[in-house]
Amino acid sequence: MAKEEKQPEEDGVAVDTNNMYREKPQGLGDSIENLTTKTGIKGFVDKVSNGLNIPCGCEGRRQAMNTLFPYKYKR
Repeated sequence: MAKEEKQPEEDGVAVDTNNMYREKPQGLGDSIENLTTKTGIKGFVDKVSNGLNIPCGCEGRRQAMNTLFPYKYKR
């Protein structure tokens, strides 16, 4: 089995392209995205929003939560 490649996203965070899991979350929004991705909620919401032709707004909420509740990592 080949090792999965991680590619930097536009915000410079390594992202697993197979399931969009962020290894080092920048804030609460990334953590919520990780939880919903791992539990399958995000996939379900994406299918429903695509089926109804309505954008879910997940990315905007993720960025807003990261701005309001950022994580502070020690260097």
